[in-house]
Order: sequence, then structure tokens, then C-alpha cells
Amino acid sequence: MIDLRYVKKLVEMLDESSLDSIEISTEKGMKISVSRAPRSAGPIQVAAPAAMPMVISAMAEPRLTPPAGIAAPAEPAAPPPASAASPLTEVKSPMVGTFYSASGPGAKPYASVGTRVKKGQVLCIIEAMKIMNEIESEFDGVIKEVAAVDAHPVEYGQVLFRIDPNG
Repeated sequence: MIDLRYVKKLVEMLDESSLDSIEISTEKGMKISVSRAPRSAGPIQVAAPAAMPMVISAMAEPRLTPPAGIAAPAEPAAPPPASAASPLTEVKSPMVGTFYSASGPGAKPYASVGTRVKKGQVLCIIEAMKIMNEIESEFDGVIKEVAAVDAHPVEYGQVLFRIDPNG
């Protein structure tokens, strides 16, 4: 695991020296690069090989206070707001796992486009760590879109269904 205090110390060392960049590699293949950036540059990046644990790869772009003289990176643009004309509500994945639309191979899907669903009704299953988790509707409505593909991986927060609560 990367200790952010270590990365911050590297930034401080860079600030105190006349160097433009510092790059450190470990025997395990992890590489940390810190460099001075022009005012329009993005955040400081820490690269980690794909074989490293998820905790490290999730730190690919840590938010650090830049040294004096370097402008703070601009925050990423917010996604455009949902159209007020779109009455659809989204059911998002509460976890990382594999999406299954039915209870088993060849079984009828829990919900498909056009299905009227009620609050608490099972919409799909997400398998995570060999546990089958039933995902239930949080509201009544009609399924307008199934956004996930059966037997394919889904990410946390990924849209699974779009439901028209007025349908």
C-alpha cells in the first residue's frame, strides 16, 4: 500500500530542489512519478501496475496539495444534469459483481422492458464473492430500459434499469 505521507514528502522534496521531476521504482514494479507541472496541468499521478491490489490502483490520481508556485488542478466537470423532461428514475448497482437477469440459465427474467414493477420486487441478481444478492425496486413503475447485460460484470453505481414511475 502507498503511504500518502511518503508521496507528500516527495512533493516537498521536489519543491525544495531545482529538479523538475522525481521518479521512484520498487522491486515489485510499483512506480511513483512526481513532477512540476504548468498551471494548466492535471493532478499529480501515481501509477501502479495492474497486478497490485485494488487499494493501490484506486489511488491512481491522489488529490494532494500542490507545492507553492503550482496551481491547484481544476475539479473535473460535473456530469450534465438530468433533463427535467425525462421522468425516468435509475436503479443503480449497489456493488461490484456479475449481473444476472434471471434466477438461473433458461429461466424467465425477473424484469424486462415493459414489465410493471412494484416497490420491493426483485429486478435482478448481482453475484459478488459467490453470494447471490437480489436487487429490489425502490419504487413502482414500468421498466423502460435494461442497461446491464446478462452474465456480465457491473460496477458500483452503474445504471442497471431505467424505470418510468408514471408508466
